[in-house]
Amino acid sequence: MRFLRQSLVGVFLAALTLGLLAFAGQMIGGAVQDRMSKEDRARPVQERVFAVNVIRAELGVETPVLKTFGQVKSRRTLELRAATAGRVIELFDQFVDGGAVRAGDVLVRIDPADAQSTVSRVKADMSDANADGRDAARALALAKDEQIAAQEQADLRAKAQKRQNDLLARGVGTAAAVEVAELAASSARQAVLSRRQAVSQAEARIDQAASALSRAQIALADATRGLADTTLVAPFDGKLSATSVVAGRLVGTNERLAELIDPAALEVSFRVSTAQYARLLDASGDILGADVDVILDISGVDLTATGKISRASVGAGEGQTGRLIFAKLNDSVGFKTGDFVQVRVQEPAVENVVRLPSSSLDASGTVLVLGSEDRLETIEVELVRRQGDDILVRGRGLEGRDVVEARSPLLGVGIVVKPLRGVNEIPAAPSMVELTDERRAKLVAFIEGNIHMPAAAKARVLAQLGEAQVPARMVERIEGRIGG
Repeated sequence: MRFLRQSLVGVFLAALTLGLLAFAGQMIGGAVQDRMSKEDRARPVQERVFAVNVIRAELGVETPVLKTFGQVKSRRTLELRAATAGRVIELFDQFVDGGAVRAGDVLVRIDPADAQSTVSRVKADMSDANADGRDAARALALAKDEQIAAQEQADLRAKAQKRQNDLLARGVGTAAAVEVAELAASSARQAVLSRRQAVSQAEARIDQAASALSRAQIALADATRGLADTTLVAPFDGKLSATSVVAGRLVGTNERLAELIDPAALEVSFRVSTAQYARLLDASGDILGADVDVILDISGVDLTATGKISRASVGAGEGQTGRLIFAKLNDSVGFKTGDFVQVRVQEPAVENVVRLPSSSLDASGTVLVLGSEDRLETIEVELVRRQGDDILVRGRGLEGRDVVEARSPLLGVGIVVKPLRGVNEIPAAPSMVELTDERRAKLVAFIEGNIHMPAAAKARVLAQLGEAQVPARMVERIEGRIGG
């Protein structure tokens, strides 16, 4: 009986479960049919709004800066070469690479014995030429006196001949006496001709003596110049470079001994594109004397110098493009010839332009601006100049409008945006910082151990590190070098 009762209870529960499942299926089917029988009512779509950073477009005057790289050179550089061959017997005390010299210092002296002997021989030749000239002058004076005496004798012979002719005409003289007088007069005239020839020879000898004296003077000038060439004198103040001679060495003619550089007359040469060069010309086509800033990065410390553009190269250069420009440096302490530096040129000011981030401009030359109801519109602009991550543009209707700082594929004309003004501004980092003793000692040790830094720059940096507050940018650059 107990088994039968439990079996019936199980059958009852199974039937009840099946009944409930059937009822649930019927309810779900009815709900689905009821849902399908109702009209489909579309839910309203909400327009998507993007948040964008905007910047107010304000017209102003901007001074573009042209950035390029160049090399420092000296405007006064002289190659010191041996003008004559010989043995070096004397060198200047500071005749070393980097040695400082002043104008008039005797840098190199070559053995002058041969040159001195040449000068002495030429002087002796000049003395002989002077003696020959004096002897020729005396001979000419004597020849002229003899010519005068011969002319006087010829005149007497002519008078005697005339007297004999008169006697013969009166019948007193004889033909033989007349003939003798004529022969004597002819001999006297022949003697005059001989004396005239002697005078001409004496005058020719004087000319020859004068020519010999002139040649001797020229030879003496050459010999004296050769003697002076044995001494090499500094023509201006400067420093020596690439010295390649020692005392006692034999040098040849025109052999390079060193290079003299004036460190106070430095300039920087840099190359720009043709378009950039055109922006540096005035109305007449001459290069502008624009201001330049020269920056040399030395172990995290910037050496800076100012200057002005002085000239431009006449030619473009073989195998080169653009234009080569030279700028004279005003204050170049710490700079050396050959330094590779960064050059920043102040271009002429540009008026009525707007400075915007470069990300705000698309390839078609348009920017997005806020319109009515914060919907985006496009304005076509003219790109005037690029300045790093910024651009200088002009456009009709651009002044006073809010421009989207960064374009993206999600933004376009007619899209509603939420403008964010000034949220991306980063607070400026402090320009001066205070150093702990440990941090200051680490920086000072690094600067003192840097053998490549010029002494003037090292002293300036150490003086700044000794102050209570130190420029933050300088600290960052030094620590970047030492890995701190």
